[in-house]
Parts: sequence; C-alpha cells; structure tokens
Amino acid sequence: MTENNELYCNVKFMIEGEEEVGSEHLGDFVKENKERLKADVIVISDTAMLSLETPSIETGLRGLSYVEIEVTGPNRDLHSGVYGGAVANPATILSKMIASLHDENNHITIPGFYDDVLELSEREREMLNKAPFDIEEYKEDLEIKEVWGEKGYTPIERTGIRPTLEVNGIWGGYIGEGAKTVLPSKAYAKISMRLVPNQNSDKITQLFKKHFENIAPKSVKVEVKPHHGGEPVVTPTDSTAYLAAEKAIEKAFNKKPIPTRGGGSIPIVALFEEELKIKTVLMGFGLDSDGLHSPNEKYDIKNYLKGIETLPLFHKYFAELSKNQFHKS
Repeated sequence: MTENNELYCNVKFMIEGEEEVGSEHLGDFVKENKERLKADVIVISDTAMLSLETPSIETGLRGLSYVEIEVTGPNRDLHSGVYGGAVANPATILSKMIASLHDENNHITIPGFYDDVLELSEREREMLNKAPFDIEEYKEDLEIKEVWGEKGYTPIERTGIRPTLEVNGIWGGYIGEGAKTVLPSKAYAKISMRLVPNQNSDKITQLFKKHFENIAPKSVKVEVKPHHGGEPVVTPTDSTAYLAAEKAIEKAFNKKPIPTRGGGSIPIVALFEEELKIKTVLMGFGLDSDGLHSPNEKYDIKNYLKGIETLPLFHKYFAELSKNQFHKS
C-alpha cells in the first residue's frame, strides 16, 4: 500500500505479547501513552467469522474472571487404605464443590452472579438467532451426542450473550504411570467465568471467592487466588468504522456481513474505550474450526489472504466515510 501510495489514512500499529497471560503491563502502558495512542478508531482482527461463505462482524465480546483454587486436607499425602474413609479427600471435596456451582438447569448458583446481567429483548434474541447454525453439524464436528448449557437459551445465545463458568483444569494426588494408593494432601482447579454486559470482573471474582470459601466443609481449607480478568464490551453497529468494515467485507466477499456476538474475551477493547475513549471495530477472519487453544490450532491461508484483501478496503472506505461526515458537519 505504501509502495503504491495507496494508504488512505494514517495507521498506528500496536503489537503486544502478553495477551495469553493477562496483559499485566498493558494497562499501565496505555495510561502513560494516551497522546501517543490517539486515534479515530481501533481495528482488532483477533476475532472470527461464521464462514468465508457467510461473513460476519463480531459486535460484542464477553468479559473474563479467572481464578485458581487450592483445597488442602491433611498436612501430607496419606495411604488411602490406612486413612481413607476417616479423613476428607481434597480431590473429592473439590469435585463436589465444583459440581454444586451449577443447578439442575445449568444455572450458576453463586449468589448475586446474575444481578447485573444485561438481558436482551425477545426481538434482539430473535435477530441473534438468525445467524446460520446447524446443530447437527455442530454436534458431529465435536463428536458429541447432545449440547449442554443454561436452560431456556440456544447454543448461539449461550456462547454470546450469557455468562458462563467453566473448569479449565483440575488436578491433585498421583497422576503418574501405574497405581499409587494415595489420599492427596491437596487438590487444585482453574476456573474461568465469561461475563456479559453489565457484569464487572472484580465484582464477580469476589462473589466467587466468598461463595466458594463459604461452601467449604470444615474438613478442608480453601484458598481462591484471583488471576487476570477483563470487562465485556458491545461495539456500535452505526459508527463510521462499522459501516466501513461492513462495506469492505461486502466488497471482498460479495456478501453483506452478519453482526454476531463473540464468546471470547479481548480485555484490551474495554481498556482502550475506558482510557482512550475510542471505540473498536472487531474485524477478524478466523473460523470456529481453527481449534483455538487446542494442540492443533490453525489459521487457513485463504482466510489470511482474504484479510489482506479486505483491510485495505476498510482503510479506503473509512477515509471516504469520515471525509463525507466531516463535510456534512
């Protein structure tokens, strides 16, 4: 673009490598460099499309509260024959406590968890569910017999507009080869909660901590360690940036994109909005089939090339629409 003198607007790049570990230093950097980071819009491509045949633009992201749990029973690992049945097993207790976090309708049981959840209207839910979704294809791809989730909501709603609580890892005791009849001293779990507007990650973390410590039996000690978090966001669909992205995708894909809600979290979006007062357009080209966070995560070359084709169009249309808006005002 620069070689051909076709860059239609000024562009600033921000490259940051701490995202998967919570971006601990990013907030400080943004606060200390507001003038350097001044812009009209932020473009983030760390999102997905429905498919190359059905392009889409994510218009919202869930927030995140991430915690680690340590449950301690006896002061050392014990022989499960000599002590089993008389001393509480932290692995068993932890499993029971985690199981109690959802009721029979898969509703999260933490008191106050849903107090601030922004409920969508029936019309909004209806529009959201117009996105193409084949449940049988979904189950076949994942090799599952049934979907799971909060009663009264579709899979699209469960992964986009509803908060969740998931166990990301659980361990304790002997996990090596062969057998070792041990009653472990400790058991651990890592849990992430995805949040929706208007939930706050710090508040949810404290609600979780208080509840989990309150339901612990006296036979064990429980410690909840907060990790990182982030806030949920909804991006506007009537902004100059969104309209430019919509126009660019329609030009590149020959089809108007569908607005969707993303299930993942990108904490920097809320951070930019709070500190820089700038809205973001989520213009990603990945697919759900890319296997995010799994051993064989991928990104298809054709998606990469489509991104190269589409983003210059966004710059072009954003410059044009901004110029027209300026003349009108």
